[in-house]
Amino acid sequence: MSSGQVRSMKLKFKGEKTKKRRKREEDGDEDAAVPKRTRQRKEDDVDPETWVLPENPMEIRGPTFIYHPSDPSPISLNFNSTTNRVVLHALDKDKSEVNEEVRLIDRTPADVAQVWVVTRVAGSPTINLRSGTGEGKFLSCDAHGIVSADRDARGPQEEWTPVVLPDGMIAFMNIYEKYLSVDEVAGGSLQLRGDSENVGFGERFWVKIQNKYKKEAHEEEKKKSLKEGMVGTSRIDEAGTNRLHQAWGAGRSVVSSQDKRELKQAKKEGRLQEALLDRRAKLKSDRFC
Repeated sequence: MSSGQVRSMKLKFKGEKTKKRRKREEDGDEDAAVPKRTRQRKEDDVDPETWVLPENPMEIRGPTFIYHPSDPSPISLNFNSTTNRVVLHALDKDKSEVNEEVRLIDRTPADVAQVWVVTRVAGSPTINLRSGTGEGKFLSCDAHGIVSADRDARGPQEEWTPVVLPDGMIAFMNIYEKYLSVDEVAGGSLQLRGDSENVGFGERFWVKIQNKYKKEAHEEEKKKSLKEGMVGTSRIDEAGTNRLHQAWGAGRSVVSSQDKRELKQAKKEGRLQEALLDRRAKLKSDRFC
């Protein structure tokens, strides 16, 4: 290795592939000319371990990187496993290459202390943020807005509702309907609080998840939509319903001409199910009279 080469300090996770750097076009309009289907295909080809932005709250799951666009340096939410405390860490300390300017939206974690593991009950809008290092402590907030990360079990104070904002940033609302925020205190230092009433600059965070979990969320949504669609478009089998509720004699349906006319009219008027139920009740009544 030559003396002028700088060794990269970027954090690499197990299974992550090394990617070659490519120069961007100066005009920045190349993506605009690419058809949507082609862009979708490119997104599907992205490495599963790549850090990406979530597009909806249900995509926020698995290893998660949370950082705030503070000035002069953006800061990340870190967990100190020695003290069991949340630490606001300046990301500019993690520049992997000399004189390299990294866009805010392109930031990725450089240390496992910056990674939180998001879990949720299936179908629930709330999430739990557990530290990725140490014994796994949950991020919590009490009624006074004090944020901590020293609890081993999850409860109401460990629940957060992510809110996706129009610009793609995320706000986190706690069980008291207050927002997580970065607040400046005396002396110019920053601290994390959870008692903000409204979403402003201090309450907006960039969130990164791994691409494989985003795709997992998409697959679950497709299955859910397909299932709901099948239930919503299910049709009534008139002959089968008649045979089930009105048949006797080796499964032979016995329906009078008048009944057929009534059922046909009910079908036109959109009340077939009601007519069939009435027919079934009538048959039962006739049998026991």
